[in-house]
Amino acid sequence: MARELAEIGVFGGSGFYKLLEDVREVKIDTPYGAPSDSVFLATVNGRKVAFLPRHGRNHTLPPHKINYRANVWAMRSIGCAAIISPCAAGSLQRHVEPGHFVLCDQFVDRTNGRSDTFYDGPIVTHVSPADMYHPLLRKLAAEAIRENGIVCHEKGTVVVIQGPRFSTKSESKWFHDQGWEVINMTQYPEAYLCHELGMGVVNIALITDYDSGVHADADAVTAHSVLEVFQSNSEKIKRVVLDLIGKIPTDLSLVRTQEGLQWTRGDGHATSPDDLRIFQSWE
Repeated sequence: MARELAEIGVFGGSGFYKLLEDVREVKIDTPYGAPSDSVFLATVNGRKVAFLPRHGRNHTLPPHKINYRANVWAMRSIGCAAIISPCAAGSLQRHVEPGHFVLCDQFVDRTNGRSDTFYDGPIVTHVSPADMYHPLLRKLAAEAIRENGIVCHEKGTVVVIQGPRFSTKSESKWFHDQGWEVINMTQYPEAYLCHELGMGVVNIALITDYDSGVHADADAVTAHSVLEVFQSNSEKIKRVVLDLIGKIPTDLSLVRTQEGLQWTRGDGHATSPDDLRIFQSWE
């Protein structure tokens, strides 16, 4: 069974929790190896929250080296029902400007070689990500963003690239021409794995740049420019996340997605009512 240490998980660095009171550091073993770092537990607006820095507390893990399965498993093992997944992202459309926030509702996976499922058998499972980002969490996030005076795009498709390199101009133009809004290196498989374990997930993408600059007559993105804009907006994203935590309903059944997983079996007649599936491991 899950240890009920937290209700809500946040994949974010020390900026989200270092000023909170009574923060506890907890190390967690998982069947998939070590998470990116310890989990930091705190109380926010009366809610039990777990913070896990996806890149490690000193940002030593590049996107393609993050152990996404271990991170997500760690959050679920301590009781999290909802996950907030903020990230820095580039814009692929002129109207999505640096400093804006985007609540992505779709993704396009352009990564390769990442371990991106918990369902390696023997129970064959096919989980649909068609509507993966939780609608209630997105609605509440939009409220929190607007209450903080920030421009919010309530929908958007995020293209997830492998990293650590940025896009070429040709790649960026291709993504732009498809009508996709946002580009990032960590949303897949992080958000999808949360979905596989029945946790509701919301992405808040903080726009830092215009990717390669092709579609906005801007300079190509650099790591320095991304960090500069992200740091200048760090207090905004922190306030939004902490405010969103206070808006999440105490009835966690409203944000869990576990019920829908019962219809994901792909092994036909070879079933038993006593079979134990991964997402049921903490019941």
